[in-house]
Amino acid sequence: MVLGDRLEGEARLLGAEHAALALAHPAAEGPALILSGGETTVTVTQADGRGGPNLEYLLALAIALDGAPGIFAIACDTDGQDGSEPVAGAVATPSTLSRARRLGLDARAMLARNDSHAFFSALGDLVITGPTRTNVNDFRAVLIQRGPAIRV
Repeated sequence: MVLGDRLEGEARLLGAEHAALALAHPAAEGPALILSGGETTVTVTQADGRGGPNLEYLLALAIALDGAPGIFAIACDTDGQDGSEPVAGAVATPSTLSRARRLGLDARAMLARNDSHAFFSALGDLVITGPTRTNVNDFRAVLIQRGPAIRV
């Protein structure tokens, strides 16, 4: 499911919307991949928070998915730097929130503080590519793999 390469808007809202799409996908239809690109934004409400639009998108997506089995996501900036952080982005898995809770992290509070970098850093889920010397777009992929397992 290609949603386009020019999606814009508030990163956290887009993350929640993409989670709703993933959750609505019927397991009986087998695996699916939701792809999108574009430049989202973050309305910074807490100046001491760290993180860019891809990290904020993923944190909102993880919260909305609430550990739903079989849904995995990656969001990265093609230039290797998400906002002001020296990371391209991060990954989210069905275990993201449970691992965060075990570390004493409150995902909702960290999203409210615009502190998605600290969240994914603590989990070891940051994607660090270094500078790529190109900036095509932000890239997001949500893999839905519920139902029968895929054999590789």
